Amino acid sequence: MTLILLGLAIALLLALRVPVAFAIIGPSLGYLILTGASSGLSFRMVMEGINSWPLLAVPLFILVGVTANRAGMADRLFDAILALLGRTRGGLGYVNIGVSVGFSWMSGAALADAAGLGAVEVPAMKKRGYPEDFSVGITAASTVIGPIMPPSIPAIVYSAVASVSTGALFAAAVLPAFLLAASLAIFVFIWARSKPEFAGESMTGSAARRAIVRALGPMGAPIVILGGILGGYFTPTEAAAVGALYMIILGFAYGSLKLPELVGVLRDTAITTASIMIILGASALLGWILAREQAPQRVADVMLTVSDNPIVFLLIVNLLLLMLGMVLEPTSALVISVPILLPIAVEFGIDPVHFGVIVVLNLMIGLLTPPIGGVLYVLSSVTGISVEKVFRGTAVFLIPLLIVLAIVTYWSPLTTILPRILGL
Repeated sequence: MTLILLGLAIALLLALRVPVAFAIIGPSLGYLILTGASSGLSFRMVMEGINSWPLLAVPLFILVGVTANRAGMADRLFDAILALLGRTRGGLGYVNIGVSVGFSWMSGAALADAAGLGAVEVPAMKKRGYPEDFSVGITAASTVIGPIMPPSIPAIVYSAVASVSTGALFAAAVLPAFLLAASLAIFVFIWARSKPEFAGESMTGSAARRAIVRALGPMGAPIVILGGILGGYFTPTEAAAVGALYMIILGFAYGSLKLPELVGVLRDTAITTASIMIILGASALLGWILAREQAPQRVADVMLTVSDNPIVFLLIVNLLLLMLGMVLEPTSALVISVPILLPIAVEFGIDPVHFGVIVVLNLMIGLLTPPIGGVLYVLSSVTGISVEKVFRGTAVFLIPLLIVLAIVTYWSPLTTILPRILGL
């Protein structure tokens, strides 16, 4: 009954639009008072929840993404991939996906990708006659690649909450990220097959060479960040620091980032980091309460009465996370659900790293669905297209994303083989 009342109080506050962190902290403090626990415990638990070395990578990777946006790296990547893929039929669809893959190595957040890439890609596609719904739909769908491909901010948060290796989680997500890109490319191929009017335009040789040379700097980011992590040269936190420094130097070298603008970059980074950290601190307190009340064991007992089959369990988890992703932003949904679901997953014999990729992918798909749908609102803002039109264009692209989710969920070698090869 205590857990039910706690859950109802949190749900009520969320429904009243109370910020997630305070919607969690308020009822949690009420629980401590009613059970006679020390109120000072709450402060200690919140601070312990964010006093984590892996979490130091969060503000640094946010800094990488914000700097890349401000320094115009998306434009450089777009021009280079246009030179490589733009001549094929439906070429701008492939370019859209390729830019998202390239930008994902600099930004681990879907909303940053939507803001940075949407302002470049959608107008370029509309200018060349591509339908508006297709343009915003492929742009929205391809932003899901960013938080899956390392460096991924949701993956760092999951690794901190679940106490698993960030490096292993990064490695586990590489193949699913490429599978997402491939599924979207197949969708574009099917769409463009009967549309000869969208035949690509060839760049002159000199223009193509200039575009590729201009993008060499941004293309070095995955070598520095991802290569450093998977090669064992850096921890994820160290790689984030090196990547942030690399991106700042690159922005100054290109002249696209000035010293006064760096203040704005640092301010945006601090604001985003603070919003994530306060949620993580609140979740640490809630996690302690759930553990004290044996919530995972109780939920596990309920689920085992439904089925003791891990396939059924994973299906239920996917449905639950997709629904959570529709009404909560990813960090909040992750920190609320993982402390309950992960112990049950382990009891079913599911690898925590594999489970982490499933959780992150589910919640990223939630960013494309109303009523929250953060990516939908960001794209609407940067393109001037109504949210309703953005969702209508995006809805059909949920099909390949859900197919990939099913493959990732039920074919565990896709996520476990690379960490095993790298010894992570």
